[in-house]
Amino acid sequence: MTTAYDAVTARIADPIVDIILVGDSVGNVCLGFDNTLPVSMAMMNHHLEAVARTKPRALLVADMPFLSFHLSPEETIRNAGGFLQRGADAVKLEGGAKRAEIVRALVDCEIPVMGHLGLTPQSVNVMGGFKVQGRNADNALRLLDDAHCLQEAGCFALVLEGIPAELAARATNSLTIPTIGIGAGPSCSGQVLVFHDVLGLTESHRPKFVRTYVEGFLLLQEALSRWAADVRTGTFPTPQESYRLPEGLSDAIANWAPSNPT
Repeated sequence: MTTAYDAVTARIADPIVDIILVGDSVGNVCLGFDNTLPVSMAMMNHHLEAVARTKPRALLVADMPFLSFHLSPEETIRNAGGFLQRGADAVKLEGGAKRAEIVRALVDCEIPVMGHLGLTPQSVNVMGGFKVQGRNADNALRLLDDAHCLQEAGCFALVLEGIPAELAARATNSLTIPTIGIGAGPSCSGQVLVFHDVLGLTESHRPKFVRTYVEGFLLLQEALSRWAADVRTGTFPTPQESYRLPEGLSDAIANWAPSNPT
């Protein structure tokens, strides 16, 4: 699974991955926010619609942003149902047992739900920052309980983020639904990384769990610098990159004069 926030990234990813996530990480990656909390339903709808227009083969999952599933089951169903009307196949939401009622309500309305446990970015203020979770007995056991609670509530898969590999393996082996890891070690059923992290398109600090396969930011910047240099030296565009007048029109253009000279 990887993220896509627009039609271009969706077309690049779709032939390769099994799941495309229109993540609320669009806030950090594309919109300049420090975290995902400012991301709204309107923003998510905008980016989901762009991805959905490509009609991806991959399963298309949309993130429920902060405050879109916290206030009431009715509002949650309306928000999630709007995602499906815009082309999503499923929604993803963060949180453990306290989200079970909401998950059941969504599943009862035929809305597939992917859960998300561990380092949940919408809880960054409660967690005191982006920190690895499940490193003490209480938190580790609670995560396992939460995973089974979400499975029982009807989640078809769980994202496990920022937890020890051994804990992720225990969760994965104890569940009947698949897990998708991000910073959760190699034993999960699948893995997810942000598109821009895989391709090196971000300048900021990269988490330990990211493996970058190309320094895309530097490569694209270098290509743009070469184009700008060609413009400044007059070597772009060339005649091969320019349009020509039809035969016989050159004289008319050459002999043209303003009809009302000043």
